[in-house]
Amino acid sequence: MHIDSDIRSMLLEEAARINRPEFIASDPVQFPRRFEDVRDIEIAALLTATISWGKRTMILKSADRMMSLLDNQPYQYMMDKGYEDLDSDLNIHRTFFARNLQWYLRGLRELYSRYGNLDAFSKSIGAGEKDAPAWYLVEQMMKILTDANSGNTDSRCLPSNLKTTALKRINMALRWLVRDDGIVDMGVWTSIPKKKLYIPLDVHVGNTARNLGLITRKQADRKSAEEITEVARVIKPDDPALLDYALFGIGIGE
Repeated sequence: MHIDSDIRSMLLEEAARINRPEFIASDPVQFPRRFEDVRDIEIAALLTATISWGKRTMILKSADRMMSLLDNQPYQYMMDKGYEDLDSDLNIHRTFFARNLQWYLRGLRELYSRYGNLDAFSKSIGAGEKDAPAWYLVEQMMKILTDANSGNTDSRCLPSNLKTTALKRINMALRWLVRDDGIVDMGVWTSIPKKKLYIPLDVHVGNTARNLGLITRKQADRKSAEEITEVARVIKPDDPALLDYALFGIGIGE
């Protein structure tokens, strides 16, 4: 695959411009970064990523409110089943309600009870050995979370259409947990190598990639995520998700 040298240079420059400590304060990554225990970090990352759609200012307000609901102790709150005391109709973010949060935490509690933390679970199922770790991880998580919720699924938390979904929010959470350059992302996981990460594809990232001629597909789906990640791996084979910063940040905050 040939990528124009000017585009390659521009993407790397943009990634370096956005991937700086100053970026944290305006990004949802700030919420998992509040914690030191890997269990708190993982839970905060998953939940924050889950509500990361819409206006960024609203996402940040909603995530801050959600962390307060969890007593700013995500793991302990989950293990104490604090979520069962919530009004299921409490709105957390747009179409995400307390009933969705309850589904997620009820299932995660079972997973953590068995494996200790999500990284250990990921390692136990060999997610890092798969070509598409995020999709395999969700497939295996869904089994435990569904069983813990009496056979009920919740697409607000984890998509079930794994053959087509771009898994934007899970791929974003994995970028936070896996990338280890010590700038914005936290790099607290060892179960998945960063070279196996995928670009968290949303409408904006997809439009940027198309405008640059990197992809041609119009859908923000799994195939498009695979295509843009293939491009990113040509530019940064050891760290393709770095290019997420460029594709997100082009034209922002010049």
